[in-house]
Amino acid sequence: MNGAPLPRLAITAGEPAGIGPELLIRLAASPLPASLIAITDRSLLERAAASCGTTIELVDDDSSPEFQRVPGTLRVRHVPLAAREIPGHPDPINASHVLATLAEASDGCMAGRYDAVVTAPLQKSSINDAGIRFSGHTEFFAERTRTDVVMMLASPELRVALVTTHLPLAAVSAAITGPWLARTLRIVHAELHEKFGLAAPRIAVLGLNPHAGEAGHMGHEEIDTIIPTMQALRAEGMHLLGPLPADTAFVPAQRQHYDAVLAMYHDQALPVLKSEAFDRTVNLTLGLPFIRTSVDHGTALDLAGTGKADPASLIAAAQMALELVARHATHPSSPRRGEERGEEPTSPGTTS
Repeated sequence: MNGAPLPRLAITAGEPAGIGPELLIRLAASPLPASLIAITDRSLLERAAASCGTTIELVDDDSSPEFQRVPGTLRVRHVPLAAREIPGHPDPINASHVLATLAEASDGCMAGRYDAVVTAPLQKSSINDAGIRFSGHTEFFAERTRTDVVMMLASPELRVALVTTHLPLAAVSAAITGPWLARTLRIVHAELHEKFGLAAPRIAVLGLNPHAGEAGHMGHEEIDTIIPTMQALRAEGMHLLGPLPADTAFVPAQRQHYDAVLAMYHDQALPVLKSEAFDRTVNLTLGLPFIRTSVDHGTALDLAGTGKADPASLIAAAQMALELVARHATHPSSPRRGEERGEEPTSPGTTS
């Protein structure tokens, strides 16, 4: 067989009662030049294909190389459900199934069986209702690989990383410490270089307060924490802009000066990104020893079982994973494993 084998993308179906299985079927119908391995229950995919009115050829994955994939074919790594799904109604009994799919995806990447992981949305509440403490995909992968991670959402036009994620607004200020901010910026800087191929990444750092604190008149976090940390990292060679006021940082005249934005909290920057490119935005986990991308939306339980869910975000996530795999193959670098990281500050929030 001439040519190189296709990259192997592990695709988890997420919440069985959500739209994830149907999105996976739609992805398999696309001409994406990758070997797609669905990590879920085979019968779940058969029912999802029926909901979509799509004919799909499911093949058990034997880890053999695939040099060409015909649209409408999908390899399967079977992970059985604990109970048959009811679309739109998550059952906590299937929490073990969902976590088993994530474990297979993570461990498979670490073992070299897969080149990247692409995740469909899951229902965090259902896993917690099963008595399993669960914050999200990112926390799961970080703990399993013992790495420090950062959430980034990216579209073709904009990349946004977060210092804190799912925290109440009242808790954000206390969570932004010098060590945590420095840790976050180092991961973002390294991943922009390693995963995105930027020789000298330019990062715009947003202030926490209106007008980036207005020289202390609207808050002291910039003066006490953000500016000193940025100055220290600039001395290490990082190209950091700011702190910038969030209300003007995203105007076109500013965007040409940076490669990514670091926002202090979830809703400071993500509404801008999602309002511009909701169906083209991809969730990435920076800092993992493998490539992981995801959709930027939830399980859409009201659409589950209808076959009407839009697969655009999952397709975009798979396409970005392929781009990152190709770049890594051209410019490989050593992963940062947890045992190599040294002491790091404790996470101030949860991730998804």
